[in-house]
Amino acid sequence: MIVKTRAVVLREIKYRDQSKICTLFTREFGKITVILKGARNPKSRLSGKFSPGSVLDIVLYRKPNREVQLVSEGSLVHSPLTSEPHMERFAAMYRIVDMVSSAVDGEEKNLPLFELLEGTLEALYRTKNRFELLVAWFLLRLVSIMGFEPSLLRCVFSDQEIAPVVETMRLCELLFVMNPGGIALPGAALRRTAVQRAISPDAYRLLCDIAASPLSDLEGANAGETETTMLCSLLDEYCALHLEHVPRKRNVAVVAQMLSK
Repeated sequence: MIVKTRAVVLREIKYRDQSKICTLFTREFGKITVILKGARNPKSRLSGKFSPGSVLDIVLYRKPNREVQLVSEGSLVHSPLTSEPHMERFAAMYRIVDMVSSAVDGEEKNLPLFELLEGTLEALYRTKNRFELLVAWFLLRLVSIMGFEPSLLRCVFSDQEIAPVVETMRLCELLFVMNPGGIALPGAALRRTAVQRAISPDAYRLLCDIAASPLSDLEGANAGETETTMLCSLLDEYCALHLEHVPRKRNVAVVAQMLSK
């Protein structure tokens, strides 16, 4: 059956002389493995289009029981290669697509996640700076979509509202608790065994700001470099704990089988 869908390239490997095998996250069919015959030939219509982070409209010859689908056409919608070259942009792009690759498995449609990924990549390729802030914004929404949204407004241990306590007691440190996920007041977290990471009040305010901000307002956020880097590190660790970070046995087996031929 010939079908059309939008897709984001997560990974690519060379196959035989001129072909390529890619892992895609698609709007309609979830995560799939595809083969692009002759795609490394400069004369191919598919040449240069299927690289990690590229967003495309594709045509598939799709068979539900086939492990590897065949792509016959692809037209670029957004590409990291069309933006002004910037190593931090590419680093942010790989962090985003690798996290999605780890978070999803199999042909399960997840429209909210696909729209989040596509929208974030589009913004990433358009912006000229604040790449880490965009990564933090994405990671926070990724874990929320996957069902692990951290509690930010009330202490995860005492249920006390955090913002008034920070202002009245002039706290110099809060705690980001990995499980249960969210923010804790220092006193409430005392002697708790949960994994905790220190977070400054400024980083906490930034975390609340990006949680409340749509993507279109992100460039106007008051974000310091130190606080942004702290949030990215915390959310990376939080995602690693709550999302599966194991090789996908099905996809690994498929690729290994094809490479052995």
